[in-house]
Amino acid sequence: MDSEIKAGPMRVLVTGGSGLVGKGIEHVVQREGGKLQGEEWIFLSSKDADLVDVGQTRAVFEKYRPTHVIHLAAKVGGLYQHIRENLHFLRDNIKINDNVLQTAHEMGVTKMVSCLSTCIFPDKTTYPIDETMIHNGPPHDSNFGYSHAKRMIDIQNRAYFQQHGHRYTAVIPTNVFGPYDNFNIENGHVLSALINKTYKAKKEGTSVNVCGSGAPRRQFIYSLDLGRLIIWVLREYEDIDPIILSVDEEDEVSIKEAVDMIAKSLDFKGKIHFDTTLSDGQLRKTASNAKLRRYLPDISFTPLKEAVKMTSDWFVANYNIART
Repeated sequence: MDSEIKAGPMRVLVTGGSGLVGKGIEHVVQREGGKLQGEEWIFLSSKDADLVDVGQTRAVFEKYRPTHVIHLAAKVGGLYQHIRENLHFLRDNIKINDNVLQTAHEMGVTKMVSCLSTCIFPDKTTYPIDETMIHNGPPHDSNFGYSHAKRMIDIQNRAYFQQHGHRYTAVIPTNVFGPYDNFNIENGHVLSALINKTYKAKKEGTSVNVCGSGAPRRQFIYSLDLGRLIIWVLREYEDIDPIILSVDEEDEVSIKEAVDMIAKSLDFKGKIHFDTTLSDGQLRKTASNAKLRRYLPDISFTPLKEAVKMTSDWFVANYNIART
């Protein structure tokens, strides 16, 4: 039943290669010796193909003929954009994922690693969440469209294995941040949006206005740490079932603690105001990395304060090219 493993070096196609996680993988591949001899790594951006369109998806696969795929491409936004546009995120992500998975199947891709998100887990659940709990109940209302589309990747992976023997799997990172993130204040990821907000407040001599109470707790993972782990999954992880890629449970911090780290990293001395009239979203999404630790017991992560400082420094130095 297993797909035939192709001999020779891998040719890896990374969809969403110009985004936060793609840039993390690219850094590891090009600057940390993550690429083995003879391998070819292709990092796609939305300029190369609109993966919502099956014809463009097929054309880009035919152009590069990958043996392996890391599928990161997705339509994604910040909390408030998801609340407003659930249907848009549902339809576009279903199309992207189906086009990429089916085209990979048709073109004989040996292995695929897709990227999910902890927002796919049930809203009402016990903590910490783990890989067995994905389908145990509906996700949070705020982004149910995106969440259900991402859950379907897990279903598709199982079906491609059952019917065709394909080793297609998925990773579930917790909250990712780092260089090349979307720092847009309206629809960027929480930590990066707050870096931009704090930087602007410092320049303009104003206070920082934080959406919500600051109480929600999150596990943040630095994009370069995640990049190293996704490459490990591509090379070594043989399960079809997904694997959570996360820092340890005790490394979870509140949004307020994260804001304080950002203020320190940017030397911001002004006032920080928490707007409690705005939604907090999910108060916690604590994830267990026990499965990852079984495979890699000695893994270490970049300390959050250090990673926040490096990301803030990158943002300031690259403000003209950063997505703001």
